[in-house]
Amino acid sequence: MTLHVRGVVLPDDEVRDLWLIGDRVTLRPVPGAETIVDGGFVLPGLVDAHCHIGIARGGSPIGGLDEARALAAIDRDAGVLAIRDAGSPYPYPQLDDDPQVPRLARAGRHVAPPRRYLRDIGVEVTADQLPGEAARQAAAGNGWVKLVGDWIDRDTGDLAPAWDPADMAAAIKSAHEVGARVAVHTFAEESVAALVRAGVDSVEHGTGLADDDIAEMARRGTALVPTMINIETFGKIAAQADGKFPEYARHMRALGDRFPDVVAAAHEAGVPIYVGTDAGGGINHGLAVQEMLRLHERAGMSALDVLRAGSWGAREWLGFPGLVEGGLADLVVYDTDPRRDLRVLAAPRRIVLRGRVVV
Repeated sequence: MTLHVRGVVLPDDEVRDLWLIGDRVTLRPVPGAETIVDGGFVLPGLVDAHCHIGIARGGSPIGGLDEARALAAIDRDAGVLAIRDAGSPYPYPQLDDDPQVPRLARAGRHVAPPRRYLRDIGVEVTADQLPGEAARQAAAGNGWVKLVGDWIDRDTGDLAPAWDPADMAAAIKSAHEVGARVAVHTFAEESVAALVRAGVDSVEHGTGLADDDIAEMARRGTALVPTMINIETFGKIAAQADGKFPEYARHMRALGDRFPDVVAAAHEAGVPIYVGTDAGGGINHGLAVQEMLRLHERAGMSALDVLRAGSWGAREWLGFPGLVEGGLADLVVYDTDPRRDLRVLAAPRRIVLRGRVVV
């Protein structure tokens, strides 16, 4: 059945008519279509660009496809209709075309250094294995590779790069050669500086970014996915580390305290910023709107820029066309204008995923 939607379609500030034929949008009238929306504000589906539906609450791998579906449904019912899974220990390519699951841009497993990442989550490799593993995980995903750029080094008692910069650069080159983009987890200053200059495609978290790193990201077009919700946990992480790793605890607190200013500086410099929550493990699913509010309230991004970061801009970045002729039939409808008050994003009136009404 063809569906008809009429409302103020953002980012264009005008009333438009959309017809949804299966999974696609047309702007050409279709006689006999069922009108499901007449009025309100229409957004292309929201995006969580750093999410893990392959990691269960508490940090262990999920037990199967049904659990992945259930976690994805929490995000979907909050208006998130596209997810970039930034690393999954459980493979689920079967869900790429599942009509009930948001669009998926997927990395394979996290590529991590030996004994320096979350247990059972990443595939742990030495430096000489790194380029080959990056290529293998590119094949396991559908366009992305996830590198762990730094983590605590228990011998030194602080954050440290996962491998030497040259080795990480070789992994990035290997992923690019097979057509994948590379996202990198990084907290510390030294590692993020090297990885930006090695040509990584997106910086995840990025708490250690300095002004010259930000300028380089802006020059290259490197994206930042700040995951501000996750960074708010740094105080708790530091408290747990105080006794055994006091320098690490001090460092984490300092990184967390400065982070809103880092995100604001990146935005001011023109770095592309996208919404991501780091849901999975320690962060609940369904919090993309809360992340958007933090970008607005704590990093000073305008409501329009936040909407771009969490909707049409992020979808374009991930390769999911918006509400244009031939685009994907994913949309969320709100009673009032989210540009005036982002809090309305928490109360969608209608959600349509892959041309099917969800809410």
